[in-house]
Parts: sequence; structure tokens; C-alpha cells
Amino acid sequence: MDSQELENYRKAGKIAKDVREWSRPLVKDGEKILDLANKIEERIKKSGGELAFPVNICINDVTAHYAPKWNDTITIAKEDVVSVDLGVHIDGYIADTAYTLDLSGKHEKMLKANELALSKSIELVKPGLQVKEVGRVVQETLTSAGFKPIENLTGHEVDRYDLHAGLSVPNIPVPYDWKIEEGMVIALEPFATNGYGRVVETKFVEIFSLINPKPTRMSESRILLKELESRKTLPFAARWFTKKISPMKLDLVLRDMVFRKILKDYPTLHEKEKGIVSQFEHTVIVTKNGCEVIT
Repeated sequence: MDSQELENYRKAGKIAKDVREWSRPLVKDGEKILDLANKIEERIKKSGGELAFPVNICINDVTAHYAPKWNDTITIAKEDVVSVDLGVHIDGYIADTAYTLDLSGKHEKMLKANELALSKSIELVKPGLQVKEVGRVVQETLTSAGFKPIENLTGHEVDRYDLHAGLSVPNIPVPYDWKIEEGMVIALEPFATNGYGRVVETKFVEIFSLINPKPTRMSESRILLKELESRKTLPFAARWFTKKISPMKLDLVLRDMVFRKILKDYPTLHEKEKGIVSQFEHTVIVTKNGCEVIT
């Protein structure tokens, strides 16, 4: 990794950290998640960063890939457990971070165990480490506290304009010998739950990414493809484009482009047995003897 790449990662990480901490007081009873997402995304851009992906705001058993639609009416309630996952990029170099707040006050033990699992994961990371050792530590930390990891979600390597770039870092001790290497950039993100420990897809989709740009007859599709050129394969939210394409037409365009495999969709995930879920995440750069946390 050259000095410019390192500088970009560190700048993205600093913005992500600053926005993460700035956003915490906004997660409160009565706040509309659409307003919250817009405020966070706007803050990232005002801070000099670009959006690596739409802000995910997940409540209670909703676990991942929930970004509010343009007309979303969901409001945070005082009994909710709310996870916020945000990402920043500088010239394609990504920093990914997340946190969970328990407004109910009933799940602090789970959140503390989740944070501890992340801290222990970071302490482990170094070149040559098998990723299953990270999964083992996460699982042991959470189960000893009376909770479960989400076994079918993982941390992930990131690369330039590539949010999920190859190496996966599991939250259970999988039977693979994948190893961490110096210079890798990895988003570590253990999820904890008091439920079953797996996620399943819902029908709700708001997040997409471009995977195979190709000619299309629909003028709205061409408009969208033009807008997406600078993002390359980074995920986007449909609501970002409702001012250029009417929401009803945009929905049809997105469905068609997914069907034609121009776009990939990311259905919202929720805990299989409706268990409460928490998530904490940091992005690290693997160094010669350990790692540097950039978020």
C-alpha cells in the first residue's frame, strides 16, 4: 500500500469515526429513520467524504441492509434497539463502521458482550492469522455471556471501490484455512443476538449495486446508469434518484435491471426467530505485527 492509498484510508476512517460519534445523539425516541439517514449522509459529504454505501438503520430484529425508502414513515421508539452502519470512501478507499444503541435499557449486557467481541477480534488480527480464530473468539465471547453470534453474516475485506473484496471474516469458527495478510483492509463486524443466530431475507429492497452495465432501451435506465458511473460497484439507495426519476418508474426500472442482471439487489435481513440484534464494526489495516484501527 503506497502513501496516498494509506492517506485516503485514514481520511475516510477519520470522517467515518467523526460522523459515527456525531450521529449518536440523533438516535432517539421520535426520530424518523429517513431523517436520520439523510442527516448522516449529508454530514459525510459535508465532511469531505463520499458515501461508500447507503446508511443502514436497523431496528430490533432487523439485522442488515435496511436503508429507508424515499417515503419511509418508520420512527424510532423508546423501547427500540437501533443499529447504525455507515461507510465513507475517499477516491474509492473505504472505511466501514457501525454501532448499536439500546433505548430500552434492557439489552445492555448483549451490547457490552458484542463490543467486547469486536475488541478481542481486533487484538487478534495480524498477518498469518486464520480467520476461523476470529470466529472462535467472537463465538466464545458471546456465548459465554448468554448470547449467540449471527453465524451467516461475516466481516469482510475491502478494496478500492469494492466493499466485499474477497476475504470473509466469520463470526463462528468455520472449517476453512483462510489467512489474513499484511496490507489487507478488513471490516470486522460481529453481530450478537438473543435469538436463533441466523438471518433470513425479507422482500424489502432499497439497496442495489451495479454489476454488469450494458445497453438498455429504457431512457430512465440510461439516466440511472449514467448517474452510477462514478460509483462503479459501490452500493446505492433507490431514494437517491427519486428527484431524477419518478418513484413509481424507478421501481420498475430497478426491477427490470435486477432481472437482466445489470444490478444486484440486497434484500433486508432479519433474525430468524425475531431475536434482538446488535452490531459493532471497525475497519482495520493489517500491519506487520498487528493492525491499525482507522475508524
